Amino acid sequence: MRSIAAMYRKELQYYFQSVTAYVMIGLFLALSGYFFYSFFRYYNYLSYQAAQEPGFAAQLNLIDGVMRPLMGNVSILLLFALPLLTMRLLAEEKRQGTFELLLTYPLSDFAAIAGKFFAALTVFAAMLAGTLLYPLLLAVYSNPEPGPIVTGYVGLFLMGCTFIAMGIFFSSLTSSQIVAGAATFGLSLFFLVIGWAAPFVGPKFSKVLAQFSLLEHYESFAKGLIELQDVTYYVFLAGFFIFLTLRSLESTHWRS
Repeated sequence: MRSIAAMYRKELQYYFQSVTAYVMIGLFLALSGYFFYSFFRYYNYLSYQAAQEPGFAAQLNLIDGVMRPLMGNVSILLLFALPLLTMRLLAEEKRQGTFELLLTYPLSDFAAIAGKFFAALTVFAAMLAGTLLYPLLLAVYSNPEPGPIVTGYVGLFLMGCTFIAMGIFFSSLTSSQIVAGAATFGLSLFFLVIGWAAPFVGPKFSKVLAQFSLLEHYESFAKGLIELQDVTYYVFLAGFFIFLTLRSLESTHWRS
């Protein structure tokens, strides 16, 4: 645990002593804030229109009108933000020639990976925590249902864990941060959109594709439900890429 904590502090110090964390968090909050403003403004427009049509007004609610589309857009922002956050974790060590030195430290490969993973996860959690202002603003002026908001954030957190694990894996394969970031973005995008092909491949294969889709497994969280199979999917996928990263480091030991 001490070795994990030491690596965690080292990586977290890098994030916050440079401008990396501040720029990432600032841009993320600026874009998510713009989306929140746009959805809330459109919801207000619909509310004014519905004032003259009681039947239509009954169909409006803040979860479906504001928070659910907001969280959907935040998941797309994560697709861009988290590869930028993780692409340097191991690739920079290789580029600077300190990767071999890292392998000689008195800590296991797992401790090194875990420390880097939790440091990136901390920055991501800070990004996500900043968006809590939006549901709090809704709660001040209205009474949104808390269940879907809480489960939606749980789903976003698990999705972010998966993206970070993918990013660390690709960062372990190359010394180029750009290549690591692009590969992470490409695979993350693949897992996001794979479910879109389900209607075109027949009923049997559509179910298989749906099981691999990140968005498909996020649906239950957005509806206020926490399903064991969806939690298991995110945890398994993140664990799988951490496992691949460990195997990548082992192969590096073997080659050296």
